Amino acid sequence: MRRVVITGVGLNSPLGNSYDELYESLKNEKCGIEYIPEWEEIDHLGTKVAGIVKDVDLKSIPRKYRRSMDRVAQLSAISTADAIADANLAQEIISSKRCGIAFGSTMGGNETLFEYVPEVKQSMSFRGQNSMAFLKIMSHTVAANLAQMFSIKGRNIPTCSACTSSAQAIGAGYESIKYGMSDIMICGGAEGLHYLAAGVFDVMGAASTKHNDEPELASRPFDESRNGLVLGEGSGAVVLEELDHALARGAKIYGEVIGYATSCDGEHITTPSKEGMMQVMETSLEDASINAQDIDYINAHATATQMGDIAESNATFSLFGSKTPVSSTKGHMGHLLGGCGVVESIICLIALNKSLLPKTMNFKNLDKECANINVLGENMQKDITIAMNNNFAFGGINSSLIFKKYKGNS
Repeated sequence: MRRVVITGVGLNSPLGNSYDELYESLKNEKCGIEYIPEWEEIDHLGTKVAGIVKDVDLKSIPRKYRRSMDRVAQLSAISTADAIADANLAQEIISSKRCGIAFGSTMGGNETLFEYVPEVKQSMSFRGQNSMAFLKIMSHTVAANLAQMFSIKGRNIPTCSACTSSAQAIGAGYESIKYGMSDIMICGGAEGLHYLAAGVFDVMGAASTKHNDEPELASRPFDESRNGLVLGEGSGAVVLEELDHALARGAKIYGEVIGYATSCDGEHITTPSKEGMMQVMETSLEDASINAQDIDYINAHATATQMGDIAESNATFSLFGSKTPVSSTKGHMGHLLGGCGVVESIICLIALNKSLLPKTMNFKNLDKECANINVLGENMQKDITIAMNNNFAFGGINSSLIFKKYKGNS
């Protein structure tokens, strides 16, 4: 079976716009969540805080590509360009049939969607409408736009499964290489911040509303005082590559993908299932040919919702008990939706390479209904070999990725 390694990383997030910036922010326990004053204008929107991306020059994208991109695709273009540069991929390789892309988001271009649909509905006319609007809105806008911009000719796998979008993208890329369909896959996901998404969680009672005046305290995964999730925006991209292909061109290696699984509960559209979460983690372990005790660190999905954190803690405890260090980094930056899986996977690479297991922001006391897992309330400095990243989405969609520190051909 072919081995799959990560040879390039790019991201933009509320904690920074590079691997090194993200590491420094985690090490220094920074929080990228802040008050959004514009949301005060939205009636019946209780949440007023979010994680936003700063200091990214979206106009650096050539206009011929940017004109069909909403913010979600623009953020993706920047992170993908950075990942490609980091991997030192020649254009000849990128445009070969053996190089593909797997990229996703939750909603496509939400800014354009919110502008376009009301205009058409109100006027009952398409006169004067932007011909690029649908290309910005469509669910596969990110993968499609990136393929054009970077002249990618191989597989194109758009993933659109909310919070598991970019985790499934990495998984699809991993399987494409592992089973011989590709040599390189550029994988990731993104989300652009919009109050439309915030409102969806708000009306469901799932958004944090109690700390609008103290944004850094708003997201509290696993804590007994948590009161809902905080949204964020961002994008991440990783270059996956077949090991021998990477070694032949002298690529640096961040780590190895050794396990992946995705599944569906098939039970409830919003209520999470402990059994479904357990199953996907078990299947990922089986794919990696390792046991639960081999996992040194788990980056949990844990969004700080009541039911979600309880179900995930119980599923995690059933497999890993109370010893394995667990943390959720959504307290640092918010829930990046389509971008969370890839950015949190990059955090797993930081854990492997920098020996930094990040804390769970604002965690003080474990909810009594949560299982007694080892939630990190402080940063931990520890050399580790294997890390797991879990993500779960509405519709009972589950994903689990396993990464291993690269130590040559051992």
